[in-house]
Amino acid sequence: MAVIAASLRRERTRNGLSLTEVARRAGIAKSTLSQLESGAGNPSLETLWALCVALQVPFAQLIARPEPKVQVIRAGEGPAVVSSQADYRAVLLSTCPPGARRDVYFIAAEPGSQRSSDPHMPGAVEHVVLSGGRALVGLADEPVELRPGDYIAYPGDLPHVFQALEPGTRAVLISELT
Repeated sequence: MAVIAASLRRERTRNGLSLTEVARRAGIAKSTLSQLESGAGNPSLETLWALCVALQVPFAQLIARPEPKVQVIRAGEGPAVVSSQADYRAVLLSTCPPGARRDVYFIAAEPGSQRSSDPHMPGAVEHVVLSGGRALVGLADEPVELRPGDYIAYPGDLPHVFQALEPGTRAVLISELT
């Protein structure tokens, strides 16, 4: 029951739903859902299925104990995409898991042409931490010069750029949807 209770709370919160709304969608009493989220009760298979449908999650995600996952991607490995506009290479480090809305990339860029990006989906935000070199990063009409250790966040739903100013420029980019 502890696993189910934690899963119900996690998925309800992840979906931004109230107890009342989930109970309504599942066709159960709000008090029943409240008890289940607190670890009390003994839900039937039908109740759990109804909650999965209401929360739009697979059944196993509600009842399975989450397994810790460790992922290592060594430098120079991982799926990469290369820009046709600039000497810019993005290696995908982490895709967006279900319920989350972000991807993590390692950027390797060299001086020359800037990498210009068209606006992404509404609400997109990009976060960049420069780990080596220097770069102009941010909104296309107002890029900011970054040095190692500097951080910038900017609306990814507006035109934006990344331009390496020194050889060996490296960064971590997190793209999220809010």
